[in-house]
Amino acid sequence: MSNSEIFYGEVLGTAVLILLGAGVVAGVVLKKSKAFGAGWVAITFGWGIAVLAGVYVSTEISGAHLNPAVTLGIMIVNGGWGQFWVYVLGQLTGAMLGAIGVWIGYYGHFIAHLTDREEEGGSRTPGVRAFDEPKPVRERRAAGHGEPGPVLGIFSTAPEIRVYWQNVATEILGTFVLVSVVLATGVNDALQVTAIGGLLVALTVLGIGLSLGGPTGYAINPARDLGPRIVHALLPLPNKGGSDWSYAWVPVVGPLLGGAAAAGIHQLVF
Repeated sequence: MSNSEIFYGEVLGTAVLILLGAGVVAGVVLKKSKAFGAGWVAITFGWGIAVLAGVYVSTEISGAHLNPAVTLGIMIVNGGWGQFWVYVLGQLTGAMLGAIGVWIGYYGHFIAHLTDREEEGGSRTPGVRAFDEPKPVRERRAAGHGEPGPVLGIFSTAPEIRVYWQNVATEILGTFVLVSVVLATGVNDALQVTAIGGLLVALTVLGIGLSLGGPTGYAINPARDLGPRIVHALLPLPNKGGSDWSYAWVPVVGPLLGGAAAAGIHQLVF
């Protein structure tokens, strides 16, 4: 595959992944949405379907990595390091475009949600225990500083309990499972030539979300978290709060370590 094919395929596949994945989170979180309050199970199924769609639209173009941790694992096993950054740049670009698509699709809902919360005197992040905040704290959130903003969870992940070593460990475990399945699918000729391989990866993501997603929101993909987090930081949304850059390294480092570990074990076994 040429560099242009890889870049285009990864942009397309990752954009579809984030558009549908972050889109289901927006539908569940934003008050004016018809899916408001549908819950965690709806989110995990939405992300699983998002992976399936992203894989199918890009497999024939770029191989559908859609994830720097997957790219890292595949290249540790198979080589091809000269195209590593082409994959990663495509994935990051696609993730940002997908996040922008969610913002456009839910623009009125974002405005209504944030306006209602400000009028109610709260700027709390979904998934974080509610507490009464002093006015200076709310003002810092509205300015984009300090604690995560109330809609950041639509774009990127955040832990329920912020203990960095545990958060990193959870991301390592989830990504280890994902990349192990991807690599195992790649060595099975029967799965490589059918649509079943993509379905198995999507079901694996669903399983990770249900089993290991609770502690951190299961980024298991550096581009999935970093790209939309950048978009959140740049979007002109009123009272959106901070982008939580102090946590941003966790969903990058953890998945990369998990992908590398999966590749190492794969080489020992296969």
